[in-house]
Amino acid sequence: MNEKEIAEIRRRFRPEKSNISHIRGCYVNEKREVISQFDQPLSMMSEEDAEKILSILKKTLSGTLGKNLMDIEFMTQQVLDGPEHKQLMTLRSSALKDEEAVQAFFDTAIQSLDIEGNYLIMLAYDVYDVPYRSADGQRLEDAASDTFSYILCSVCPVKLTKPALSYYVQDSQFHSREPDWVLAAPELGFMFPAFDDRSANIYSALYYTRSAAEVHDGFVDAVFCCQPPMPAAAQKETFGAVLGETLAEDCSFEVVQAVSDELCQMIETHKVNKEEEPLRISKYTVKRVLEGCGLPPERTQAFVQQYDEAFGKDADLSPKNIVDVKQFEIRTPNVVVRTAPACSHLVETRVIDGSKYILIRAEDGVEVNGVNITLHGGPAEQ
Repeated sequence: MNEKEIAEIRRRFRPEKSNISHIRGCYVNEKREVISQFDQPLSMMSEEDAEKILSILKKTLSGTLGKNLMDIEFMTQQVLDGPEHKQLMTLRSSALKDEEAVQAFFDTAIQSLDIEGNYLIMLAYDVYDVPYRSADGQRLEDAASDTFSYILCSVCPVKLTKPALSYYVQDSQFHSREPDWVLAAPELGFMFPAFDDRSANIYSALYYTRSAAEVHDGFVDAVFCCQPPMPAAAQKETFGAVLGETLAEDCSFEVVQAVSDELCQMIETHKVNKEEEPLRISKYTVKRVLEGCGLPPERTQAFVQQYDEAFGKDADLSPKNIVDVKQFEIRTPNVVVRTAPACSHLVETRVIDGSKYILIRAEDGVEVNGVNITLHGGPAEQ
């Protein structure tokens, strides 16, 4: 799914837009014991409560593609006769009314989740009459071209609030407020099937994780029987390790800077051009940058081979998971230097009198602890 398709589904989660008739829920404690279950129609809720429920479900479709939102791909054999895929299809085709399928899903989720404390599993079913979109991109709301039905699962921690002092307007007094259990934002969840090319793709699901460092491997394996995607934080760490290990002594400041500049430029160009499809890079993208830095073939080939071992032979990565578009960081055991990637050219390395230095070009506007200072020294003053 791309950002436009996700945004189109996200707009469904408003009372006047949604066709979600009811919410299935399973409340679980820290011992993996089911405290209660519910099947609650939205029509029986107050407008305020319905909006809050839809707002929580909507957060399962939030975050950055490739980091918080990831495509889960099913193999053809799974779609034909895989029990996990069949279970998801049954939940969808029955509009969450197949009690055996719902209970089986709850059991599978509970046994695989590793969330500390109490949590709530919510299931919703929606039917979307997809508006027709003309060749020039105009949407005709009254002309539906297809019907897209899907289920959405949100797993939300239930947290105990702290005691507090609250002001009660009716009494014009402060009173103690007792701790209470409240529903937090989703920790993980998914939408099935995916909404690709504005229609259902039963070969794919859109998976959500709140933390870029935690994918919840057990849940992904149990519900989808698929290899969990590598967390975004792990992708960055692994890519850095592959680059450093394969280039060895050729892994200079200038080489890493060139890779960072190229990826940041690709991200910016993709943003400016407003391209719908998510930006992905391959090992060959990085290989070309390394070759442009003058690295010998044995180094670039070693990078390609170790990339395959770390990520997979045909794996493409989101550059946003590899570089930070907001800052360029140089770290030593004692000093950390950060700058905007566009200003990384102001930093250089040099050997002076046999000692290695990181130099920052500085002229006017230099502050130390908030105090403007004048820089002295240099050849002209010696």
